[in-house]
Amino acid sequence: MFSKEESKRIRQEFWISFGKSFPRKWILYNTGVKELSFKFDFTNKYAQVSINLEQTDVEKRANLYTKLVALKGNLTTLIPAIIYEQHTILPNGKEISTIYVRLEDVCIHNKNTWQETMYFLKENMSNLEEFWVDYEDYIKS
Repeated sequence: MFSKEESKRIRQEFWISFGKSFPRKWILYNTGVKELSFKFDFTNKYAQVSINLEQTDVEKRANLYTKLVALKGNLTTLIPAIIYEQHTILPNGKEISTIYVRLEDVCIHNKNTWQETMYFLKENMSNLEEFWVDYEDYIKS
């Protein structure tokens, strides 16, 4: 078990190492669509790359999600294991829509899983960004 300070240090070490291993500017929040973002996540149980729709206007979020569902075949060509969830409740109680791919049985506190996780995060975020570039105009319309 790690103290909060040690856990924070390990997390920072991972993300600094990831940034040095793959030095590039990721799209993340720079989508040009309010409350649509790309996200990296690495916990004690899994690593995940996602497109999050955090639009508070339910109708706007549903519209964006419908467009992404219409492109599901195109995205699954790049990431076969992609998962679509229209209604996800975050720990803070906020509802979002999310599209993600997850790598199970890895742990940010276990450095032996870091290399596999870094490759997973890089490959899948690169694929999400490729998808975004190809279909950005349609999604934004």
